[in-house]
Amino acid sequence: MSILVLNSGSSSLKFKLFSLPSLALLASGAVEEIAIRDQGRFHIKWLQKGTWVEEDTCSQFEDHEAAIQAVAASLDRIIRLLPDGVVKAVGHRVVHGGERFLEPVVVNGEVIEALRELIPLAPLHNPANLKGIELAMSLMPDALQVAVFDTAFYHGLPPYSFLYGLPLWLYREAGIRRYGFHGTSHSYVASQAAAHLGGSVDRFKMITLHLGNGASAAAIDRGQCVDTSMGFTPLEGLIMGTRCGDLDPSVIFFLNRELGMSFESIEELLNRDSGLKGLCGESDVREILSMIQRGNNDASTALEAFCYRVKKYIGAYMAVLGELDCLVFTGGIGENSPEVRERCCDGLETFGIAIDKEANRSLKGQGVISGANRRVQVLVIPTDEEYGIAIQASKFLESKW
Repeated sequence: MSILVLNSGSSSLKFKLFSLPSLALLASGAVEEIAIRDQGRFHIKWLQKGTWVEEDTCSQFEDHEAAIQAVAASLDRIIRLLPDGVVKAVGHRVVHGGERFLEPVVVNGEVIEALRELIPLAPLHNPANLKGIELAMSLMPDALQVAVFDTAFYHGLPPYSFLYGLPLWLYREAGIRRYGFHGTSHSYVASQAAAHLGGSVDRFKMITLHLGNGASAAAIDRGQCVDTSMGFTPLEGLIMGTRCGDLDPSVIFFLNRELGMSFESIEELLNRDSGLKGLCGESDVREILSMIQRGNNDASTALEAFCYRVKKYIGAYMAVLGELDCLVFTGGIGENSPEVRERCCDGLETFGIAIDKEANRSLKGQGVISGANRRVQVLVIPTDEEYGIAIQASKFLESKW
């Protein structure tokens, strides 16, 4: 028996297949550059007779539906190789659960409709999540479909942290508040960081930085998240690949009134054509670093703005926590860009944060990159949202069956 996890990001689709009940990995892969480039990349590897087999293909993926269909076709032949060929459950990452979904749920018609109603809160993600759920229900009708919500990690945020400075009735009647996202990732790397520090997560104060095409920061006080950078939607907070992050709301009124832009086009601009892409024409940090080497000033400014915003949040969250045991980098950029990590921490020595440049640049995978005898340990921990989802879904599966 196995459990499949589907994780749709704003420009990628990751998946993993685990055995039950051990949760040993059987297959994994990702579709990257969805709706960004003419040639996306599809990588998949699977365990066949004790040996890992890998495939890489390039194709155009116009949207998440095309990516999901490609994944489903590949997984079908892999699942046939399993001893019983049965997928018992499918765990789905769902970005926005609002205030209704605070724990994993079995997906049914009512849940589908509720998720559809939440699409305006996460227009880049929830549609892809829904497509994955509906396709999985169609392809694997006998499997239990379990939705796991990014926002659930933040259900304990105190009101002074999640409320905006708006009339209170807007929260009570319309649910307008800060929700937070990337919760599965922040929760997973926090537990891994605690294990590295030699204790349980409820012993430490930490800041976790999920830096990828979507980017967010979280302040975690002894296991409880007390603040996070994303808000009502995943648009708030850090500068991201295509999202603007923090913005004066008056900019929206100006664009509408003075430039004649519709609210629909403004929403598209802020979600898909802003951030790093808006600042320099490129959202991929690897390409931005290459552009910087070629002397592109816009790329240099864009990366500096990205890292500066991260640094501001580190400082703010140190004030929130009062003290700090560790700072954690994760996500595609956080795990793989020594240059970004170095820039984000530059100048924070006064606060006990310093990077050992040699350790930072030579690190592959998980490890410590802070200087010796520093008060704050700086860690790089690869995230594994799929494993975190599998744990939650399998526990839920056990409780239901």
